[in-house]
Amino acid sequence: MTIKSFPDNFLWGAGSSAYQIEGAWNEDGKGESIWDRYAHNIGKIKDGSNGDVACDHYHRYEEDIKLMKKLGLKTYRFSISWPRIFPDGYGEPNQEGINFYKRLVKLLNENGIKPMVTLFHCDFPQKLQDIGGWTNRFTADCFEKYARCMFKELGDDVPMWITHNEPASTSINGYWRGTGAPGISDFGACLLSSYIVMLSHGKAVSAYREMGLKGQIGYAPNFYPSQAFSDSAEDLKVAKLWDSYINKWFLDPVMKGEFPSDLLELFSSTGLLPEIMEEDLKIMNQPIDFIGVNYYSRFLLTHDENSWPLKDKFVDIPKENLTDNGTEIYPQGLYQILTRLHKDYNGINLIVTENGMCNNDRVNRLGKVEDDDRIDFYYKHFEQAHRAIQNGVNLIGYSIWCFMDNFEWVSGFDMRYGIVFVNFKTQERIIKKSGYWYKEVISNNGISDEVY
Repeated sequence: MTIKSFPDNFLWGAGSSAYQIEGAWNEDGKGESIWDRYAHNIGKIKDGSNGDVACDHYHRYEEDIKLMKKLGLKTYRFSISWPRIFPDGYGEPNQEGINFYKRLVKLLNENGIKPMVTLFHCDFPQKLQDIGGWTNRFTADCFEKYARCMFKELGDDVPMWITHNEPASTSINGYWRGTGAPGISDFGACLLSSYIVMLSHGKAVSAYREMGLKGQIGYAPNFYPSQAFSDSAEDLKVAKLWDSYINKWFLDPVMKGEFPSDLLELFSSTGLLPEIMEEDLKIMNQPIDFIGVNYYSRFLLTHDENSWPLKDKFVDIPKENLTDNGTEIYPQGLYQILTRLHKDYNGINLIVTENGMCNNDRVNRLGKVEDDDRIDFYYKHFEQAHRAIQNGVNLIGYSIWCFMDNFEWVSGFDMRYGIVFVNFKTQERIIKKSGYWYKEVISNNGISDEVY
């Protein structure tokens, strides 16, 4: 048996987010989030479901941590529900919400599982949304206050913090495409929200440093290799623009204190680009300890003269290489992203904060979930991560998406990504075959070519 070993103390983990697993949507003083509002609107969620109960993690976290320990997780990445802490997004904090996360963090640490805490993962306070959400500069100040509160309450019990998860999803899906909460379709709002999200990130990092905490803080964008469908000049141009947009627009201000010049030129021509102030860029450009890498697939693009403002069209991928939700399986893209980030941002530490695949998993007659395709998916991606490490990339951890099946946003409960199966009617948890395989990976600190 040959094992491709990872560095000592490599942080093998799994992730989740508050709205997708917690449930208890209106309990113990929690305020309404934009996803509470969005999912309660008929027709917004594919299967007509919502996250009111989800995995009931709010009440079952002790059971879930036992499963994490059984799997040998070194770290658990989860998010805090902002409206559970500040029901209106600002004002006085809700102590019952704070106490829940204190109990969660304490139990994780007692079980030898390092908490990796994300401050914002989609569930934005509805009361703040009512006054403009991420298009209102006031939101950045509210986020800083929320961050300071959590830093004070959880302090050094949390060794790793992440400010924002997938800022591109927040702005592009929520404010331009309208394909997720709050469901706005306004490109100007998209550009402004991206600016204010990064401003809030910088304010939170600055607060963390000011408070003198001992841990690390980072930021977790989503990345996609953006490739042209053909060698035509038009296709190459649109691929380059999307590369700048998805891979640089939401990161260069944080890492370099500047926006990509090609997009500044394009977006200025629309008349919708917000005023970019030097003092704001300085706030955004706070030193961080690591970049979180959310990676699922690539973009394959062609020119479309009728698509404004990028003149783009996404090309369909042959069905034989897709997950059950239609995402192309493209493991080599992870290597491309990791090596590029290493090169472009001075060898900063990287952590894969999300990577996973959707399977329409079923429990068989023996009460087992035999998800061999997911094992194959992870093996190929871990192989690319190992290759990147061998070539000098400072990859220090890998948090798969996700720990357990959950509410997958507009797809509802139709999409299953977990290594733990959840029966959403009974809340029974079953470790899948991929979960037991992942346990072996963690135990060996590497991947084996042996068939599992």
